[in-house]
Parts: sequence; structure tokens; C-alpha cells
Amino acid sequence: MRQLVIDERHAGQRLDNFLLRELKGVSRSLIYRIVRRGEVRVNGGRVKPMHRLEQGDTVRVPPVSVQPSIGAAEDVPEALLARIEAAIMHEDNDLIALDKPAGLAVHGGSGLRFGLIEALRAARPHAPFLELAHRLDRETSGLLLIAKSRECLTRLHTLLRGDGMDKRYLALVHGAWQGGARQVDLPLIREGERGGRRNVSVDDHGIEAHSEFKPMRRLPEHTLMEVRIGTGRTHQIRVHAAHIGHPVVGDARYGDFGADRGNRALGLRRQFLHAAELRFQMPVTGRRYHFKSDLPPDLQGCLDSLESA
Repeated sequence: MRQLVIDERHAGQRLDNFLLRELKGVSRSLIYRIVRRGEVRVNGGRVKPMHRLEQGDTVRVPPVSVQPSIGAAEDVPEALLARIEAAIMHEDNDLIALDKPAGLAVHGGSGLRFGLIEALRAARPHAPFLELAHRLDRETSGLLLIAKSRECLTRLHTLLRGDGMDKRYLALVHGAWQGGARQVDLPLIREGERGGRRNVSVDDHGIEAHSEFKPMRRLPEHTLMEVRIGTGRTHQIRVHAAHIGHPVVGDARYGDFGADRGNRALGLRRQFLHAAELRFQMPVTGRRYHFKSDLPPDLQGCLDSLESA
């Protein structure tokens, strides 16, 4: 029999949800059963599964035998686990910052058994909470944040919804950019799915989206841009770039397919988009974070090839 003391991370959480996290692989129906039978007690008394836990509560948890779940660590390919662990660049009590490689989906689904978050949870079965604070497309590399508590997740979402997080990407676009920095304020709307994929377009009836494009390196037929986004809409940079006539190089959905035919000769097999910098100050704690990620070898190699051509 285990006695667990509720700390501030779990205060306010429902008992059933707390037990789902604590008892890995146990179904919700079994949790309801052991709570109803009184095998789980809070401060020595019976409670209902929907009971809200408070800081300082003592939860008595009985031993529960379960079969290993489909998401158990031994089911996750070792190569994937090693890839994720190698991508972790910072970890503290509140969050994990990763430098996500291209080709790694953040979520499982659509025939993909494990995404980054499922594999990370399986590798850390005793972690009370792990959740994506935001997302990156599968073929986009770079900085990704994972919250280790619901409180941290809420704070990060507050920053992301407002102007509290400085998010900068590097994108190589087609065409010689004219002039300096340009602010793009174009609302976006999801068009539904085509061929099993989400599509986004500029639409006056969409939700607001703000991107600032700043040229960093000019080439005869391409421009390396730093893109600062004030909102985090799906495919925002890619759609904005395409709409203003400078699609992201290698973008298989919104790009210039004719111009992209020579990308493989440059060593590029995906879109040239990289989440390069995150800077923010955490509410309540006041802790400041600043993460930077250099261009990965495939993108740097493509850029070098274009410059030497």
C-alpha cells in the first residue's frame, strides 16, 4: 500500500485523472472500481472518482497488477528512445526543451505508433505529467517545449497566446527578397482535409496570424529569412510565405514544386524550416529562458551549396 502526498503540481486535479497518471497501464474502469470499493482513500476517507485533490492531501493507493501496456517502454524502438534522449538540451523541474530532428512526429497517429510525446512518456513511466506546450510539423526541425506539470503548461500557454514568448524560425524561401523586414498580418483558416492532410489558407474570415519576415542572407534566387511569429497557427509561416510570393524551399504542400525539383542535388529532402530560438520569462517564478538551435547539417549543407554555386 502506497501513501502519496499531493503537492502543488497536482492540487486541483481530479482523483481519477491523478490515478490514471500514477497507475500506468490501468484502465479508467478499473480505477473507478477500486475507488468505489474504498481501496483508494483520501485522508483516510472514501471519496468519489471526481473528487478534487488539495495540496497536502494523503492518497492511499493499493497495489494493482496490470499487463504491460502497448505504450510500455520496451515496445518503443530503442533507436527512437535514443534519438529523443539525444535531442534533450535542457531539463529542470518545470519543463524539457528539445532540439527536435526533422522526420520525428510530435504525436502518434495516422499509422504512426509512437510520436515524440508517447515515446517520452513510455520511457519515463514515473513522470507525473508530460505534455507538449506547442507543436512542430514533422518535417520542421528545432526547438520544442514539453511541460512537466499542468501549472507549467498553463503558464506556457499564457505566454504563447499573448506576446510573452519570442519565437524565431529560420526559413529559406524562393526568390530574391526586396527591401528589409516585412510584417505579414493575414488571417488563416483550415480548409479541412485533402488526401488525409490538413490544409490552411489565407481567408478574411479566418483567425488572426502575425509573422515578421527579416532577410538574413540574400542569394541570387533564394533568401534566408528569420521569421518571428506573434501567433502560432497551423502552417502559419509556410502559408504566409507562399501567399506573399516567397514559398518555403522544399514545402511539399504550399511550395513551388517546379523550383523544388533540384533540391535533392543540394542534399535537401524536406522543407527548409527550423525553429531556431525561444526566449521567455516564466510567470510566477520569474525565471528567464533563452534557447537557441543552430541549423542542422542538412539545411546548412543546402545553404552552403547554394552559396558556392
